[in-house]
Amino acid sequence: MVSAVIFTTGLFFLLLAIYCATDPFKHSSVSQYPDFKAYKVDLPPWSLLPKERDTQNLLQKSEILFLNQVQGPESIAFDPLGRGPYTGIADGRIVFWNGESWTDFAYTSSNRSELCGPSPSILGYAKYEHVCGRPLGLRFDKRTGDLYVADAYFGLMKVGPEGGLATSVATEAEGVAFKFTNDLDIDDEGNVYFTDSSSVHQRRRYIQVIYSGEDSGRVLKYDPITKKTTVLLRNLQFPNGLSLSKDMSFFIFCEGSLGRLRRYWLKGEKAGTSDVFANLPGFPDNVRTNDKGEFWVAVHSRRNMYTHILANYPVLRKLVLKLPIPPQAHLLMGNGKGLTGTVMKYSPEGNVLQILEDNEGKVGLANILESVVDTLKDATEVSYLFLKPVSKKDEPDYLDIIKQPMDLSTIKEKAGEEDGIQGQRGFPS
Repeated sequence: MVSAVIFTTGLFFLLLAIYCATDPFKHSSVSQYPDFKAYKVDLPPWSLLPKERDTQNLLQKSEILFLNQVQGPESIAFDPLGRGPYTGIADGRIVFWNGESWTDFAYTSSNRSELCGPSPSILGYAKYEHVCGRPLGLRFDKRTGDLYVADAYFGLMKVGPEGGLATSVATEAEGVAFKFTNDLDIDDEGNVYFTDSSSVHQRRRYIQVIYSGEDSGRVLKYDPITKKTTVLLRNLQFPNGLSLSKDMSFFIFCEGSLGRLRRYWLKGEKAGTSDVFANLPGFPDNVRTNDKGEFWVAVHSRRNMYTHILANYPVLRKLVLKLPIPPQAHLLMGNGKGLTGTVMKYSPEGNVLQILEDNEGKVGLANILESVVDTLKDATEVSYLFLKPVSKKDEPDYLDIIKQPMDLSTIKEKAGEEDGIQGQRGFPS
């Protein structure tokens, strides 16, 4: 009897191993990536993670603006005259709010066609992103009025104050092409600092970037005078959002796979070096600096034991991903409670100043959080795009800089009734 049990158990695991190795029915999350490889991700120890929590779920106390008017809004920018916001959306356009409606401003692809038309689902655009373009990070050069764009497929681009077709500024560095240009910021001299999340995989192969843990990401600098692009940091695991400090002495950027913020020094004794700015409770996306020099960062999900184990054991991760389980299920297991969200404020020294959470997954969509972080970047600009307080008595200090100009109509959404602005469930920027 015991021998039969041992034999049956051994046979089961043998068949399971064969199934995972061959994926015969192509039902796994990585079935379309036969070259998939998994690498170790050294997440910060649990003991280093911030202990602060928002027990009041303050992120739920909000109004959602422009509900379903734009699909997949990413980075947000205001021009030097304070007009906007401008944002890149899923169909490849850059649009801006003219006070009454959203208006086309620019686009990054010269080959736009009917393929770039409306889609009922945000994921419907993914198939043709490489044709239509996908503008992610946006920043205005306040000296010239030019808008710099990090397009995921076409690299670093620029469009003049009048809009129209953006022109290419940089597509490679050191002979290595950009595959996933993501976010950027501009200093007072016009130098552009930006991230390329992967030198191997394009954004439409996001499963590869997220689940493999590969380290081909880079942080770069573009000099508009010499037209030269320099690699500042390399061998990064999914670098994403980037923001300069108020005094321009350093910038911080998100290390998406590692769940932390990293600082790169531009001035002083440490110039040219980098260090860990802050370890985060989850996985970051966008980060922005406010007028006080503080940093707001959006965290789309908290770490849990599932992500911790799979990060540390790449062989096990690859085995699990070969099971007939869709990627959405892995994302939900990794998110623990579901699509929860966190927004955190850090001091210039890297100390936690404030934390806003939605622990029930009611408004915690990554794209909404990204946009909130973008709007909080400068109190001197109009900052209002997606969230604003519902009740004054519940208003934390960060909402003091959120305004609602031009008598915009707002839509109060009860959590759980609607997804909010159509965003990127499981499709990161």
